[in-house]
Amino acid sequence: MLRKFLPEEHVETILDIKPDKLKQRGIKALVTDLDNTLIAWNESDVTPQLVRWFSSLEKAGISVMILSNNSEKRVKLFSNSAGVSYIYRARKPLPFAFRRAMKIMNVTRDQMVVVGDQLMTDVWGGNQVGAHTILVTPIASTDGWATKMNRHLERFIFSLMRRKGWLKWEE
Repeated sequence: MLRKFLPEEHVETILDIKPDKLKQRGIKALVTDLDNTLIAWNESDVTPQLVRWFSSLEKAGISVMILSNNSEKRVKLFSNSAGVSYIYRARKPLPFAFRRAMKIMNVTRDQMVVVGDQLMTDVWGGNQVGAHTILVTPIASTDGWATKMNRHLERFIFSLMRRKGWLKWEE
C-alpha cells in the first residue's frame, strides 16, 4: 500500500530534470503540476528559467502539459503565458485526468513522466496510471489550505518510508 506513494525519483527543482536524460529513457511527454512545482502557489508569472526549460523540452521532442487541481483562471493565466497546454480541476489523484493527458499527448504510460511536489496527488496519481514519477521539493514553504492537510499525511508517509529505507535521495 505504501509503495503507491513512492516516487521513482526526487529532484530539488523542476529545472534539475534534464530533457536529454528523459529522451534517452524514451520519454515523449511530461505532465507537471503547477503550484509549488513550477511556481509558488501564490504567484502567477512564468520565469525566464522556466521558459528556457520548456523550450529545451520542446527541442528534445518532449511535449509538456500542466495538470492542476486549481481553477481554470489560475491555470490558464500561467499556461497561456508559458505556451503550455493544461488540464484544470484535474481531481488528482484520481487517474482520469492523467489518462486524458496521455490520450491528448498520444503517448503510453511508459512514455510519460509525471512531476509534482505532493505525494498525495501528483505521485499517487502518476503511479496509478503506471507513469514514471518524479517528486520535486516544494518551491514555497507555505501552502494553500487544502494542501496543508495533505502535507500532514505526507510527513507521516515519509516517516514510514524512511524507516523502510526507501528514501534514497536523503542518503
